[in-house]
Amino acid sequence: MTGRERILALIAGQPVDHLPLMPITMMFATSRLGIPYRKYVTDYRTLAEVQLRTAEEFHFDHVSVISDPAREATDLGGAIEWFEDQPPAVNESHAILAEKARLANLPFPDPTVGRMGDRVSGVAALARGAAGQLAVEGWVEGPCAMAADLRGVNTLMLDFYDDPDFVRDLFEFCVEMELRFARAQLQAGADFIGVGDAAASLIGPRFYHEFVLPYEIRLVEGIHRMNGRVRLHICGSTSKLVAGMAQTRSEIVDLDFLTPLDVARAAMPPPQVLLGNIDPVRVLRDGSPQSITEALALCHRQAGDPWIVGAGCEVPPGTPDDNLRALTAYAGTH
Repeated sequence: MTGRERILALIAGQPVDHLPLMPITMMFATSRLGIPYRKYVTDYRTLAEVQLRTAEEFHFDHVSVISDPAREATDLGGAIEWFEDQPPAVNESHAILAEKARLANLPFPDPTVGRMGDRVSGVAALARGAAGQLAVEGWVEGPCAMAADLRGVNTLMLDFYDDPDFVRDLFEFCVEMELRFARAQLQAGADFIGVGDAAASLIGPRFYHEFVLPYEIRLVEGIHRMNGRVRLHICGSTSKLVAGMAQTRSEIVDLDFLTPLDVARAAMPPPQVLLGNIDPVRVLRDGSPQSITEALALCHRQAGDPWIVGAGCEVPPGTPDDNLRALTAYAGTH
């Protein structure tokens, strides 16, 4: 089976020859190849080349355009901090929606131009380069993560208490913008869309279920209506959120290492596909091939099937090649 066939078969509940492998590699890949990260996030041709070369060398089953959370904010006119060899960051002290009234007149950006357009072009380049052999993953921000980029994460946390109606209006804007972005990536050749909603793990289960989950569901349902598939990833501890995450009906739920997979499986029985989730630093970067294999075996026992091999979050720079190949070996022999 090709990597693309393997992932799509697993999602569809069909037999696979071995476990799929879908680690997130961004700064690991650029640092290993000696490419400045700023070039990776500003030139889709570089991103596509780096992804394809890394996937080929380590026998990944997918390639992805995930790079940084600032693309939408950049195209909306946000203040962005740029760095030569790490991801750009939104400057929250100059948040786009520091004044809430701006939301009423904030236009949706065109997802085919600017930095969003660069990501769409990256999807198209990966689809051409993968030639049907690897699954191609697009990427959008989830409602809470995007709202935090536009309002500032600390201010958004207060808004949940002080102005819940504004939060809902803001989430409405974010979901509509990301659906437009997802549509452009699917049209460019993405097999599925990654949804990153990191800030959602900061608010606790009550606010997650009341505010965030309904909009995550709407985002996922919108992508499904476009015949897309979804990989949902929320950084941090989500043990108290996993039952809600299951309600999104995302094809893949990608869990950070802080969430035990047996807890997730108890809340999300088969056929939910789980992905992850060894500690990217202490286990993957700082461990040995043997200790990594043992950690993956534990994840596999906790997750059961269906399960996809991966780390809890991004593979960090400095991870030894042999350590990453331990993931490849485990996936290929199970």
